[in-house]
Amino acid sequence: MKGAAVVELAVVLPLLLTIVFGIIEFGWVFMVRETLVNASREGCRVAVLQGSTQQDVTDQVALSMAGAGLSNYSVQITSSTPTNPNETVQVLIPYSQISLLGGYFGPTNFNLSATTVMRKEGAD
Repeated sequence: MKGAAVVELAVVLPLLLTIVFGIIEFGWVFMVRETLVNASREGCRVAVLQGSTQQDVTDQVALSMAGAGLSNYSVQITSSTPTNPNETVQVLIPYSQISLLGGYFGPTNFNLSATTVMRKEGAD
């Protein structure tokens, strides 16, 4: 009987560990995605203020990202123009930089991103 339990454990354990690690990876990626959304939103809130600079925006995004300990990200800012009064802030981070398990669940050569668009204050 002891041998049967060992065989059952050997069959079930890889599946069980895959499910557990998948749940952990999903939770981590979900938290990172929400951090990106909040960082882009906070950056865009600064961007729409009159007199704000791109450095102000990137500083605000950095402040939001630092709370989660994320550092290998990029910020793309599209400033408003007279014909397009919208400010756009996009924050990207490579999945390969945040994945806990590397390529265990598939390819890692893509970016997680969040984009926020808001109308510039004082724009007609």
